[in-house]
Amino acid sequence: MRRLVVVLSLLLTSLVVAVAPAAARAADGPTTGFRFNDITAADGVALKSNVIEPATPGTHPGIVFVASWALNDLQYLAQEKQFAEAGYVVLSYTTRGFWLSGGTIDVAGPKDVADASTAVDWLIAHTRVDPQRIGIVGMSYGGGISLLAAAHDPRIRAVGSLSGWADLVASMTGENTRRAQSAWFLQTTGRLLGRPSPEMNRILADYWANRNVEGREQWARERSVRYSMDAINRNNPAVLIAHSFGDSVFPANQMIDFYTALRTPKRLELAPGDHATVELPGLTGIQNHVWTSVRLWFDQYLRGIDTGAGAEPGVVLRPHNSDAVEYYPDWAHVTEHVDRDPLGVPHGWRATGGLGQASAGSTWTWPIQAGDDTVADGGTALLTNGLEGLTGIPPIAWLPAVSRHDAGVWLSGAAPADGWKIRGVPRLHAPVSSTRPAGTVIAYLYDVNALGFGRLFSHAPTTWPASPATLDLPLQATAYDLPAGHRLALVVDTKDPLYLDANTSDSTITFGSQSWLDVPIA
Repeated sequence: MRRLVVVLSLLLTSLVVAVAPAAARAADGPTTGFRFNDITAADGVALKSNVIEPATPGTHPGIVFVASWALNDLQYLAQEKQFAEAGYVVLSYTTRGFWLSGGTIDVAGPKDVADASTAVDWLIAHTRVDPQRIGIVGMSYGGGISLLAAAHDPRIRAVGSLSGWADLVASMTGENTRRAQSAWFLQTTGRLLGRPSPEMNRILADYWANRNVEGREQWARERSVRYSMDAINRNNPAVLIAHSFGDSVFPANQMIDFYTALRTPKRLELAPGDHATVELPGLTGIQNHVWTSVRLWFDQYLRGIDTGAGAEPGVVLRPHNSDAVEYYPDWAHVTEHVDRDPLGVPHGWRATGGLGQASAGSTWTWPIQAGDDTVADGGTALLTNGLEGLTGIPPIAWLPAVSRHDAGVWLSGAAPADGWKIRGVPRLHAPVSSTRPAGTVIAYLYDVNALGFGRLFSHAPTTWPASPATLDLPLQATAYDLPAGHRLALVVDTKDPLYLDANTSDSTITFGSQSWLDVPIA
C-alpha cells in the first residue's frame, strides 16, 4: 500500500507540473520555487507539506492550503504558484492519515484542527510571513477544516471555504435520512488513499447499520463549526463561502444557515454544480469565478488592497439556467415573497393533482406504494449535478412516465409571460401516515415543458420515525428561472439511489389535504 501511495503521488506531481506552465504565463513576480518539508504535529505525527514564497524582500501575507479528502499537498501547486507570484507566502499540507502524512484519518477532529494551527506555527517560524496577515483556504475536506481552524485560532484573519461544510450532522443524516452514495465514496477513497482510524471505522459501521444515532451525532457535532459560532464570531475572520446548489456530499442549506449566523465580514457564493466541481478546474491554474473570488477576498483582507470585495453585497447567485450573476445584500433579500400553493387531490387518467389550484375546504387522501423507485430521482452523486455545472443540463424526467402507483404528482398552471424567478428554499408541508411506523419520501421540483419533459432543479429527502407525521421539508436552495408557458411540478416518491430509506415494499404512505408547497419568488 505504501508503494502504491508513492507511485500515485509521483503521478500527481507530474500532472500538476505539466499544467503549471499555463499558470506561470500570468506571473506577477519572482518566487523562491517550491520547497518540500515535514511539519511535526503536536503529537509527533509528520505532515507532508510544500511552501513557496515571493523572492522580493520583506514580509508578506500568508496562506495555508489544506488538502482535500484523499488528496495531498500537491493538489494546489498551480494555485500556490499564482498566489506566490502575487506576493503571498503559501504553504500547503497533506492532512494526517492520507498519502505520506503520518497518523490516521481524524475526519476533521481535534487533531486535524490542531494540525492547521501547527501549519500556521511552521509558517511563522520558517518563512518571511507577516503573522498578522495569515489566511486559510481549502476545498471540500480542506474547506471544512479551514472553518474549524478559524474558530479555534485567532491568528487566521481570512478564510476561503470551497465546497466545505458547517454542520456534519446535516451532511450525514439531514432530515433523518442517510446519504448512501456520498458516504460510500468517502469511505472507499479514504481506505484506498489513507489509513482510517479505529474511531472512523466504528462510526462508519454504525452509520451503515443505523445504530448509535446519539453517539454518531455527538461525533459529528465535534467536527462542525456550526457549534462553534461564538468562537468564530469572536475571532472575526473574513469568511468567503463558495458552494454549489446541488452539492450531494455537503448540501447547501447548512452553509446558508451558517452564513446567516456569522457576524464577521462574510460572503456567500452559490452556483450550479456538485461537490467541488465548480472550483475543480482551478487546480490546473485555470481561473474561474470561484478562484477569482478567493484572490479578491484575500487581496482585500490580507494585502489591504481595495478590491471591492468588502463593499459588495454579501450573497452572489448564479442561476441554474442563466448566464446572469445576481447580487443580494444578505440571504433574507434573496426571496421577495413566498407563494403558498395548496396541493389538490390527484385525478384524471394520469392521476395528477393541481398545484396551487386546490378547492377551498376540500378534504382528500392519496395513497402511494412505498419501496419502489420511479423515473424521478436525484441522479448520481458528484456526476449528475457536476455535469449540469459543466453543460447546463440537469436531470430530466418525462412526467407522464412517473408511476402514479409509486408517487404523487402535482402540476401547476402555466407560468405567465415573464415566467417565475424562483429564488430561495422551497418548502413542502404535508400530513402523512404510513402502514409502517417509519417512512421516507423524496420531494422533487421540476420545470415541465409542453411535451411533459421536466428539468429537476431542487429536491430533498425526509424520514419520520413514527406515523402519522406532519412533514415540513425544506428542499435544496435554488435560483431557477421557470420560463413562460412552462409548469412547475412537484413529485413525491419513496426511493432514490442517493439515499437510504426506511420504507418496506409492502407498506403504503398516504398524503392528505392541508398540504402545500411554499415557492420562494424573487
